[in-house]
Amino acid sequence: MKKSLIIIPTYNEAENVLKVMKQIIGLNIEGIGILVVDDNSPDGTADLVSEFMSQNKQVFLLKRNGKMGLGTAYVTGFKYALNKKYDYIFEMDADLSHDPKELPNFLRAIENADLVIGSRYLTGVNVINWPLSRLFLSVMASKYTRIVTRMPIHDCTGGYKCFRSEVLESIPLDEIRSNGYSFQIELNFKAWKRNFRIKEIPIIFYDRTVGKSKMTRKIMIEAAIMVWKLKILSLFGKY
Repeated sequence: MKKSLIIIPTYNEAENVLKVMKQIIGLNIEGIGILVVDDNSPDGTADLVSEFMSQNKQVFLLKRNGKMGLGTAYVTGFKYALNKKYDYIFEMDADLSHDPKELPNFLRAIENADLVIGSRYLTGVNVINWPLSRLFLSVMASKYTRIVTRMPIHDCTGGYKCFRSEVLESIPLDEIRSNGYSFQIELNFKAWKRNFRIKEIPIIFYDRTVGKSKMTRKIMIEAAIMVWKLKILSLFGKY
């Protein structure tokens, strides 16, 4: 039996985190665990997860000292998963923008791939309730990334994905410093350059209904710069 771990970074997700965990557990997927990496949320997110853990043995919690960012949260989770010998390692948002019901589709797809990306743009534009301005930026960010890097990926910045452990073992995780969109771009690029099999599956992305988005202008600028950084480094054989 293959073991899977879903990594869910949180910061002030008390209104969402129990809902998403209950939906995942309700799918009754054999061998699946949930790891919440919380950045010392002042709204008590970690306390809710800790209480939930006492009744659900497949739920785990890592509490960090402060708001350190999405990228480092995932790296922390990746290291935990590799240390615990999980076979498949997921990224997933806490706010239900990523539908847990898609998890079985990821697990089927990963049987013949090394990295499976839940794509919002593989079959058109499958995003619900985003303002037009943000949707335009997201679509253009993926197109911009494809043009510059030549990665054959429709949704370069999506954060719902599943890795085989071998992919993350091959990447120097301690060298990753990016966050947000640029973190997703960097991981995709490193997996692609190492000739891993990448597969996209269509998903519908739902904008959060409660809580506050973590997207900032700084994150978007960082992603735009990261694309060229990866391109230049790859020309010199460094990625």
